[in-house]
Amino acid sequence: MTIDNPKITVVVPTYNERENLPVLVARIHALGIQNLSVLVVDDNSPDGTGAVADQLAAESMGAVSVLHRKEKDGLGRAYVAGMARALAENSDIVIQMDADLSHPVSAIPTMLDLIRTSGAALVIGSRYVAGGSTASDWPWHRKALSAWANLYVGAVLNLKVKDATAGFKAWRADALVRIDVAIVRSDGYSFQVEMNYRAARQGLKIAEVPIHFEERVEGASKMNLREQLESALTPWKLRFQR
Repeated sequence: MTIDNPKITVVVPTYNERENLPVLVARIHALGIQNLSVLVVDDNSPDGTGAVADQLAAESMGAVSVLHRKEKDGLGRAYVAGMARALAENSDIVIQMDADLSHPVSAIPTMLDLIRTSGAALVIGSRYVAGGSTASDWPWHRKALSAWANLYVGAVLNLKVKDATAGFKAWRADALVRIDVAIVRSDGYSFQVEMNYRAARQGLKIAEVPIHFEERVEGASKMNLREQLESALTPWKLRFQR
């Protein structure tokens, strides 16, 4: 089923991304995609990212909006809040991507074309399909850990997805409704895994497009030990839950 002239919302969670956010928003708007807007979900960033987002919104003539949250409550909660807002505003397609410029904006048109024409309910920007790649400046052990994590998730959950931990995705709105995104409680990489698992359990078609993943230039990674442990345990929790 195709979607004609869809309303598209790009959900971008932020925490201390004041340098990167204006660059990302400019790159998205430079694509010239009709009926596309950016929803920034800011977790009360102490560096003033929220104020930067408000300024971008004020200058955007409706193409940027901001959802302010009172505290840093995890990536998963930020995405759920942003997706819920996008659904409430009748978006047809919801794109999720990081604010740190690691996800290539140039892949968005391809992702949207697949959503519109292929019957895919979810399109993943993948580092591990043919043509995809990880950051060239990643050390070998980080590349190995990332590749192993995806093999691990796939083996435990029998997911037919090459990049199960990817955070760059395009969703049909009705797919988010079917997987009941509002009740997803996982965080960090586990959030991405649970979302994929829910989509697969619903029998939704999942497609992947190759991307080159860049390392962030400004700011620091938000990944911590708690999230790493959760990421290791989540596949087993999902596998054995009712």
